[in-house]
Amino acid sequence: MSITAQLRDSVRLPGGGALVNGFALESRRDGSCRALLRNGHELEVHDLRELFAGERAPTSVFPLPWPRWDHGVHSVSPDGTFAVFSGQRAVRAMGRGGETLWEYRHGCWGPELGHPHTGDEQEVCRGLEHGSCRVSDDGRLVWAHVVAEPEPGGWEERWVVLDARDGRELASLPLDSAAAGSNHLSHPDGVHMGLSIGMGQDGILLYWARWDGEKLTSWDLNEGLDRILMDVHAGHPGFLTVEHYGADLRLHALDGTVTAEQEPESAADEDDEDDETYWDYGCGFVDAATVIASTVDSDEEPEQARHWLLDARTLRIRGVVAYPQGPVDSYVRPLGDGTWLTYDEDSSTLSRWTLAPCV
Repeated sequence: MSITAQLRDSVRLPGGGALVNGFALESRRDGSCRALLRNGHELEVHDLRELFAGERAPTSVFPLPWPRWDHGVHSVSPDGTFAVFSGQRAVRAMGRGGETLWEYRHGCWGPELGHPHTGDEQEVCRGLEHGSCRVSDDGRLVWAHVVAEPEPGGWEERWVVLDARDGRELASLPLDSAAAGSNHLSHPDGVHMGLSIGMGQDGILLYWARWDGEKLTSWDLNEGLDRILMDVHAGHPGFLTVEHYGADLRLHALDGTVTAEQEPESAADEDDEDDETYWDYGCGFVDAATVIASTVDSDEEPEQARHWLLDARTLRIRGVVAYPQGPVDSYVRPLGDGTWLTYDEDSSTLSRWTLAPCV
């Protein structure tokens, strides 16, 4: 079954691919969405609604504390007054004027044997490994995935909770990980925070936690699992994951219990024995009732690219999205408000879609 999409907005946005295939889009529980895009030595922050309305100027601009460091997942406070950067050896909060508000030092994500640091904070060690950080939706906390050195030459990754006012450590959780990278996901209840850690071929680790002002409570959801944390929605009680290699999508209760599961459905000839359809890493809630997912990477030809709509309670496939101009070979990024994003690399165009009204 085909389900027709309707173009809501589009805008030319160089570098906008990171909004659908990366971690440059930051959504808040109040429904706001902001694009955090690197431009030279600066991080430009755009309000997504204003961007589609024609406002090209960023709402905030923050100088990058380490211009040569191009990894890590950063975050901006809900009121836009400060940004927190995940660096190779520190987490740093900076104001819009470029002033350092505080810094939380940690171990190096890219240490080399016999390679002491020179003391130059702009030095970047070799390696692609990185952590991530996230300012809480109330602006009071900073959650960060960092490296600790419990003893000289030692290595331990930790999930820390910091006071957003001064960077003071409030709580710390040791992690059994060796990350290539990570990202955070705020639950719309304003209480829980999710952390997904990618370890390359060694798989994925997934955690949820909450800080009540005195105690850090965490849920390790990794026994027998290898799943990427993808999305949450205010109108849905759980969260959505995809298997590391795209074998299936699952809905979970917050404690990890699986409530629904769906393998990908091929849109190719059923007699094609070489067909190996798998879900992409881009999927999530279009709204409380609908999930969107794609099988772009498993389709060898762009014209065979497929975006699928699924029931958000059962993950039953409702149908394939039909775009007015033909197949769209982009990843998808749903916004939870009934719309989703795609990005055309050739034209540098970011598009926002919704379902066409039934006639």
